[in-house]
Amino acid sequence: MKIMDLEQEEALYEFLENATEPFTLDDITIYVQASGQKPDKRLVVEIGAYLDIRKIAFKQDNKFWVSRRTCFESAIFTITPSRLELLNGILIPGHRCVPFANPLTLPNRYKFFWKGEAVPVTTTEAAPEELYPYYCVYGEEFAPQYIARDNPENEEAFNADPYEDPPEVSIHTLDMRVIYRESSFVPGDRFVVRTLDWKDCRFEIEKVSKDDWKREDLDQWLDVADGGFEDSFALLGPGASTEEQIAFAFWFGGKRMRQEPSYSLEEFLYEKTNHVDIVPYGIETRFWFAGKDIPDSKNLQNYTVPPDRTFIEDLLYQKNIPISEFVILSYIRDAFFRNEKDIDLVINRIVPPVIHLDEDEWDLLADYITDSMEDFYKGYSLFLDQGAGPVRQRVAELHTAVIELSAKLQKGEIETAWLPRHTFIVLSQIQGHAAALMEDLAFDESPAESEVAAMDNSLDSMIDTFSDIKELINSAMDNFRRSNLTVIHGGSNSGLMWKMIQISISGIDAWRRAIIPFDLSMEELHALIQTGMSWEGNLRFRFYCDTPDGGKEYLHDKIKLCEIDFHGKKELVYEYGPKWNVKIIIMSSYQPSKNESIRFVTGDGLAPPEQVDGPRHFRRLLGSLEAGSSIEKQSAQRELGCDFLTINFDLEKLNRNLRAVFPNK
Repeated sequence: MKIMDLEQEEALYEFLENATEPFTLDDITIYVQASGQKPDKRLVVEIGAYLDIRKIAFKQDNKFWVSRRTCFESAIFTITPSRLELLNGILIPGHRCVPFANPLTLPNRYKFFWKGEAVPVTTTEAAPEELYPYYCVYGEEFAPQYIARDNPENEEAFNADPYEDPPEVSIHTLDMRVIYRESSFVPGDRFVVRTLDWKDCRFEIEKVSKDDWKREDLDQWLDVADGGFEDSFALLGPGASTEEQIAFAFWFGGKRMRQEPSYSLEEFLYEKTNHVDIVPYGIETRFWFAGKDIPDSKNLQNYTVPPDRTFIEDLLYQKNIPISEFVILSYIRDAFFRNEKDIDLVINRIVPPVIHLDEDEWDLLADYITDSMEDFYKGYSLFLDQGAGPVRQRVAELHTAVIELSAKLQKGEIETAWLPRHTFIVLSQIQGHAAALMEDLAFDESPAESEVAAMDNSLDSMIDTFSDIKELINSAMDNFRRSNLTVIHGGSNSGLMWKMIQISISGIDAWRRAIIPFDLSMEELHALIQTGMSWEGNLRFRFYCDTPDGGKEYLHDKIKLCEIDFHGKKELVYEYGPKWNVKIIIMSSYQPSKNESIRFVTGDGLAPPEQVDGPRHFRRLLGSLEAGSSIEKQSAQRELGCDFLTINFDLEKLNRNLRAVFPNK
């Protein structure tokens, strides 16, 4: 049974907001119990699980925990104003204070002090795209939301058309004209920032000239920061948000990462580090190991699901329906809005028929829904629900469709390599956002009209994304079925089955599929990859397989694919030089025809020139070509080659080149 109720969860967060010293689980349990519940020995276990799963505190050792406030209050970080800010006499807080500020407080509420005096606040008008770079550490996809929430006028402007940015917005900024002038601030100078009050987001700033810090001290901080981020990725995975990733990176990096001299977070992430990169994570982005992709998983992940689940929540969680009881309540209110009383209809929306429920499980869920409908029906008003009801109905239908599609994919035999990248991550994100909307619409009090309009716009975007991913999945399923039909036709010219493989460069969207004999050696596979990516073989290469213990098993050049122990994963990695990683996935068996030859069958994306300094730098070059200054465009063009943008993915050309490499295969 669930131990913590809403009041106790609020008490837990209140404790963490005010904790300024390390604490034990007993300390926080005593505080939470004061909210009214009788002592229960299991509560301490539930609180420990809550802290561990929600990642809202840091575990210091086997006994003590540390709150965000304890970790970051009085800590020091750096802000480097941009030339645009210096020119306009402002400073945009934006994401600059992550993770040294309470994440529940918006940047426009922060307070800054200079020599003991409050820095005045002004407003700045600009096109949204000029302001996004100051919020992108939260995730580029979330930057518009932070700007919209700066003031009601921005929110109205963004809600007016969910598919187009407003021409201009206004945000709260710091008026720095006097400070820049009196301190003789020039480009390259920095502010050292000390967190005075983490809870209320109060900061003290002090100028540091660009030549005040030694390069070796900054390099030391850079090494520590790289290690903090890599530990965060390795121990916690991609996490629930970029803010969570960054907070734990500063925790794992230790006190040195929260001291001066240091680079600003922006400088580190976008200019200095070669170990951390921004990578796609479904419809969002995360920071991750440079040159590597975040792996997908074949189930739905919802970080908002209570760790202390009730028996009903746990029943649904085991069926890969990660929702809270508030979502069930929203489905019930949707039934009221539809004027339906059939329990079976409600259950079939929560648990689509493709998911099997035992008779006992069905009865348990039916009893719960029946009791809930009886409890809440008297307080329901169809008249008062006219605003929220249609939105709830649409989001409930979307949520059901996501659950059903995910269940069908899990039951099907399609290999995940055939599916669009991050299929289950995308479905998880849509499901999580839909569930959050349903939770907001689960109560008697209907949200304000403007909030309902914002929900409706957000829902439009989710439905579009779901339609797109569903179309891609259906196309992948068709291709998979056609491939499986192909493998059983034709006479074999040898006793060895061939394989379809996929090769893809980590960190960018360049991939190829090829049909090859399964006795291909690593040396020959190297030649195939070089041809497929139009590389010239100037860098050293090696292949490895991941081992079950998390290590790497490097492969000899002469070993053949059919001789490799893949440890159940059916994939290996090709390291090419210090910057490029290519993933090779064994997709399916293929019975060759009499005159079969090695060939590429499909693919997409241009591979970067091999001399480019890794995926991150390649993306920067493409960004410069697209939106950089004339000097940046010229520099990028020289590095990529003058004809790079005029080249198209050419399957026939790749196969002609491949026949020259493998004339007898």
